[in-house]
Amino acid sequence: MKKEDLKKNKLLKKQLQKIEKKETKILEKKEFKFVKEKIVPIQEKIEEKIPKKLEQTLEAAFESGFKLVFEKGIGVIEKSYNKEDKRAAFDIKHYAVQRQMSHKNINKIDKSASKGILLNQLLTTVEGGVLGVLGIGLPDIPLLIGMLLKNIYEISLSYGFDYTEDKEKLYILYLICAGVTKEEVQAMYNRHLDEITKGDEQRLKDTQHLDAVIKETAHCLAEAMLIAKFIQGLPIVGVVGGFSNFTIMKDISEMAKVKYKKRYLKEKLIN
Repeated sequence: MKKEDLKKNKLLKKQLQKIEKKETKILEKKEFKFVKEKIVPIQEKIEEKIPKKLEQTLEAAFESGFKLVFEKGIGVIEKSYNKEDKRAAFDIKHYAVQRQMSHKNINKIDKSASKGILLNQLLTTVEGGVLGVLGIGLPDIPLLIGMLLKNIYEISLSYGFDYTEDKEKLYILYLICAGVTKEEVQAMYNRHLDEITKGDEQRLKDTQHLDAVIKETAHCLAEAMLIAKFIQGLPIVGVVGGFSNFTIMKDISEMAKVKYKKRYLKEKLIN
């Protein structure tokens, strides 16, 4: 390997170490003492008391919502940002990284990925009617799914990944699951994401069963949403809006930024 390539790999490996530390921090996130002692026991009781019919109804709504948005809503979501501008912005920053591999140039890609995340998080707390004014004309649950996907799509474009292929749809679904679950379940979904990145044939076969993965994701989201809403004592009428949505979006955004940056860096490593 050339001396220049060795130098580039050294820098990339440093960046990878940093992002993998962030990844570990997410996966090993420790609850505050108050949360562990007071909230977690309540959460466990809530999980037992959530009416099965309510959970099944919400799961079914999320499942049909994902199918609707994947089939007809991507073009609607893309009206809220300029896809070509985002691609062009990535191309310029990526070219700078190729010309001069430096922490500064890689960090410029990170800044681009972070732009808009907070706004997207805040928008999930707004009632659906207000969001309709912003040009995202999807009602209630499909609207929330649209907001989640909009955020992930913008992050993926910032790191040079196209979200329209079945492989990317699969990746995004597992990304959402990893964002809203905890401990062993979260670690499992994180492994699924890494397997897709490596091109694991067994894992990529999941693209043939996308409906099953949508169902799985609907379950993860419905469970996270119900627990959050019950803890806050909020009514389940109108899923869109509220602090629980902000928290869910924040967790998914955090996971998305880490995983897409990790993919970008791994693709740049010179073998």
